[in-house]
Amino acid sequence: MNKDKKTNLNVLILIAEDSHTQAAQLRYTLEKHDYTVVVTYNGDEAFKKIKQNKPTIVISDVLMPGIDGYELCRRIKSDRSLRHIPVILLTQLSDPRDIIRGLECEADHFITKPYNEDFLLSHIQYVLVNKELRKNSFAEMGIEIFFAGQKHFVTSDRMQILDLLFSTYEAVLHKNNELERINLELKKSVETIQKLKGLIPICSHCKKIRNDDGYWQQLEVFIREHSNAEFTHGLCPDCEKEIYSKYLEKTKDEAAS
Repeated sequence: MNKDKKTNLNVLILIAEDSHTQAAQLRYTLEKHDYTVVVTYNGDEAFKKIKQNKPTIVISDVLMPGIDGYELCRRIKSDRSLRHIPVILLTQLSDPRDIIRGLECEADHFITKPYNEDFLLSHIQYVLVNKELRKNSFAEMGIEIFFAGQKHFVTSDRMQILDLLFSTYEAVLHKNNELERINLELKKSVETIQKLKGLIPICSHCKKIRNDDGYWQQLEVFIREHSNAEFTHGLCPDCEKEIYSKYLEKTKDEAAS
């Protein structure tokens, strides 16, 4: 066991996630890296567990039955004995107001769903490295801001605001990279479809197709190389009759006699 893994054993991460499947996946990822994990399935249960045994980090889904992730975070940060605990919120980040809600409840980080393992683990490491530096830096005053037609009162300290905004930017950048990858795959798929859709040189006798390199290929080979299609081989009734007509007649005669 290396030094990092020994250190991880001392880190208790509480998960608040109403989806049992997603909670199990997250737990597996964290325990695989030797973090100690406690799983809860709603905000009320999570807050009770946090009060009983203070975790090192809380990772909470935003949408949950009962109290949601924002309210859970707000309760943690409103409690003097708990507010030093970093809270990472899992969200789709589909609305700019999510950032305001995160600031209002004093969340430390956003991670967008779906997330990959490396992205999640890098954020946890970032939180752990900065935890000791930030735990005594609390804001004495807040500011009122007007956004999306509503007034919001933000009491987050400057470092927490920077952490949240940087994690939001990183999450958006990660999403954009994923979109670029998907767009590239779609572009390749469209190019393949266009090849199959365009003018294809085919031999009128043997039905072979000339590919882009000038070589003649069997029809099924060409289609297989330019799509995800696979072929099974058989005989249609007409070909069966043409090829095996004598055999079929003989079989009928034997059956009649």
